[in-house]
Amino acid sequence: MMNVSRPAVHPVDTVPVSPPANDRPPARMKDVQGMPGTTGGLILRLFQFVPALISFSVMITTSDYRSATAFCCLVLAVSLQSLWSLSLFIIDAYALLVRRSLRNHLIVQCFTVGDGVTSTLTFAAASASAGITVLINDLDKCNVNHCARFETAVAMAFISWFAVSPSFILNFWSLASL
Repeated sequence: MMNVSRPAVHPVDTVPVSPPANDRPPARMKDVQGMPGTTGGLILRLFQFVPALISFSVMITTSDYRSATAFCCLVLAVSLQSLWSLSLFIIDAYALLVRRSLRNHLIVQCFTVGDGVTSTLTFAAASASAGITVLINDLDKCNVNHCARFETAVAMAFISWFAVSPSFILNFWSLASL
């Protein structure tokens, strides 16, 4: 017979683990500027709101914006964008004033979906309005229409959309990291 070692189980006394000296919450990922509840997020919301409001104001003060469906769609899209950006600006400002974190999964998900929907609507309406504005320019109908106002409104809508894109990307990234 072979000499084989047999496993042996020896009980080991466990040493009780003492609680840590300071009861700090576990470390979280650092908030990246531009995410909800940060100063960068507040500035991004302001840069979304102001051009959308300018675009809305320019289109509303133009008497014949109802002549094309794309212009009506632009008015609707930038008004929704300005309301969304203003409300999130107020929420971000409140969170900064009371030093509250907006890293809740449900809040970030709502911000992400809202930014995605409003940015898509703003981009689609601005693109359609830009097409109509170019058509009016090509047909030499600018003396009858307000081409400069239409171009200004479309440019402001694109600037607003451009400012929403980083917010959407940062919120989407934050949603994946929560």
